[in-house]
Amino acid sequence: MGGRSGSESRSSDSDRSYNGVMANHEVFTHIDPDLSSVFEELRRREPVFHTPEFGTTLADFERATAPEYWEVGASGRRYSREFILRTLDQNPPVDAASVRWLSYDHGLRRLGPDTYLFTYTLRQDERLTRRATIWKTTSEGWRSLYHQGTIVSAEEDDVVPS
Repeated sequence: MGGRSGSESRSSDSDRSYNGVMANHEVFTHIDPDLSSVFEELRRREPVFHTPEFGTTLADFERATAPEYWEVGASGRRYSREFILRTLDQNPPVDAASVRWLSYDHGLRRLGPDTYLFTYTLRQDERLTRRATIWKTTSEGWRSLYHQGTIVSAEEDDVVPS
């Protein structure tokens, strides 16, 4: 699910090298087998605000985001939960599947007893971004604490920018 291991990842065509150092794709896409059920639950909720599982109404979005939620957009701007909710109320988001956005290179890390970092790459037509969301499971269900999207200028990892 999360990638390759051992010598397979070192010899894969998808690995990149720079000065003889190989990029280990599994570092970015690792998913512990014990977290497969958590992975499936969170994968259905991403990209945040753009899946029916995350929600489709303002009330859903409020429930799915923690009161202290904030995000950093692809522009580098920071956005508060209040700003995001107001924007979503005025401009309902598109459904990712209906506009054929593609997410891949998923990764999942446990950060604490009930907290997880979910990462992936998202292709929206010609726009490519790396995404990271911190999720917490609560008695009310999954809540997003933080989200960040970063525009990718080239599909290369472990390469010094030019």
